[in-house]
Amino acid sequence: MSDEVALAQTAKAGGDTIFGKILRKEIPCEFLYEDEQCVAFKDVNPQAPVHILVIPRKPISQLSKSTDEDEAVLGHLLVAARKVAKQVGIDETGYRLVINDGKNGAQSVFHLHIHILGGRQMQWPPG
Repeated sequence: MSDEVALAQTAKAGGDTIFGKILRKEIPCEFLYEDEQCVAFKDVNPQAPVHILVIPRKPISQLSKSTDEDEAVLGHLLVAARKVAKQVGIDETGYRLVINDGKNGAQSVFHLHIHILGGRQMQWPPG
C-alpha cells in the first residue's frame, strides 16, 4: 500500500487543510498559475516528472460533495489545468488529469484538487 493510500484510509473531511494554509500563504508556495478562482503549484511528492496540483480557492471537500452551483468552478479547473499543461510544455506529448475522491479513491487531503501528471508515458489501466 502506498503512503497516499495509507493516508487516505484515515483522512477525514472537514476542518482546515494544507491547501487552505497554502491559499492563505501560511505555508510558502510558488504558484505556477493563479487567478481569481484557482491556483496551481508543484506537488511536493511528485509521482511523475511533471506533477502539478490545481486547487480551487473555494474549499470544496471532494468532487462527490460538490453541488450544481459549483459547475462553473469545476469547469474552470479543467481550463486552468489545460493552461498549466501548456505553460510547462507537456501539452504536445500528453498528460493525465486525476481527481481522487474519498477513501477508495485515495484522497488524502479533503480539498478538491486536480493532479496534472506528465513528462513520461502513462500506463493503463491507471489504478
